Amino acid sequence: MDSQKNAEIIARIKYLMKEMGVRQVQFAERIGVDTSNLSKYLNAHMPLSESLLNRIVVNLGVSKEWLIDGTDLPFAKTNVHPGNDAAASSAAVGTPVYDVDATAGMASGRNELFANENIVGWVNLPNMSKDCRIVRVSGDSMAPVINDGDFIAVREMSNPNQIYWGQIYVVQLDDFRLVKYVRRHSDPNMVVLRSENPNYDDMDVRRSDIHGMLLVQHVLHLNTRI
Repeated sequence: MDSQKNAEIIARIKYLMKEMGVRQVQFAERIGVDTSNLSKYLNAHMPLSESLLNRIVVNLGVSKEWLIDGTDLPFAKTNVHPGNDAAASSAAVGTPVYDVDATAGMASGRNELFANENIVGWVNLPNMSKDCRIVRVSGDSMAPVINDGDFIAVREMSNPNQIYWGQIYVVQLDDFRLVKYVRRHSDPNMVVLRSENPNYDDMDVRRSDIHGMLLVQHVLHLNTRI
């Protein structure tokens, strides 16, 4: 990316901050990046990364065409304006719920998983991180902790190399996603993916084969008997 294009994108990011009425610290929190790194990006001390741009697109509902090329409208992909909380629509308060299956195939990719057009509603619950996203789970490998049809609130890790051993993650592999406990392996280059359901065997997976991990922070059970 040449310096002129870099400068134009920085100007558009600053425009977003002005429209949202937030400072760099608040903006960094909303898109899930380190504040000091955001400052380096905005002051052209560090080249803009694809990861940063994708975070802005996904977390704020910004048109990627507008952000990168200046075409389209800033928020053309969503009717929800990501302004300050006082101005936000009441329909967009809380954690977004996506009409996608966390255990479906990987063909669509992570950005498509959290595309704005997949948002079907919002859930406002106490103690749920603002960085979470809610997706559906199918299958019984994690039952009874997570049942078929339950929803999970997942959060991206700021440091993808840091693993909280024994916690539940959505693990992204080449062809599919799995919801599993991630356990230590005797080989530091590998991890053990473990199910709650004893009918499923452990899986030994190379860390290099894992393309991404989302920490499961909450499980939302649906009572279908009512």
